[in-house]
Amino acid sequence: MKDFIKIPEERKKILKKNKKIKEKIEKFTNTKIEFNDDVSIEGESFDVYQTKQVLKAFGRGFDVDDCLYLLEDEYGLEIISLSEFTKSKERMTTLKGRIIGTGGKTKRYLEKYTDVKLCIFGKTVGIIGKWDKINIAKEAIMKIIQGCTHQTLYRWLERKSIGD
Repeated sequence: MKDFIKIPEERKKILKKNKKIKEKIEKFTNTKIEFNDDVSIEGESFDVYQTKQVLKAFGRGFDVDDCLYLLEDEYGLEIISLSEFTKSKERMTTLKGRIIGTGGKTKRYLEKYTDVKLCIFGKTVGIIGKWDKINIAKEAIMKIIQGCTHQTLYRWLERKSIGD
């Protein structure tokens, strides 16, 4: 089976330049990856599906090792499009800044207390983790988008991590 996926040009360049990343993905997924206008994937249908998920995450800015978690059944990828919440460039920058926090504090807090990996890239927030943890992280990110203070969010995350 052969399928295609579009990923941002800057991320595709990394794959083209660093052959080790491409080879690592091919090895773990038992597929063949080639670069045209899109990225083409060839292999057994389930392997191609999994490779698309890995490449989709890579395209959203994740490190390749984090992307490979998606090969395990209990892990998933969730992408939140910030353009659903604002069209303004300034507001988009503000939202991304709130999610990252001063010096990356909010992002680190989210990752620590929800046990997920986050990547803020372009107009999206990507989440990789176990499905139940993804839901908590997504809820936390929605709280930030809706204007929740960081202190309130941190307390909420701490309570969630010890089971309310």
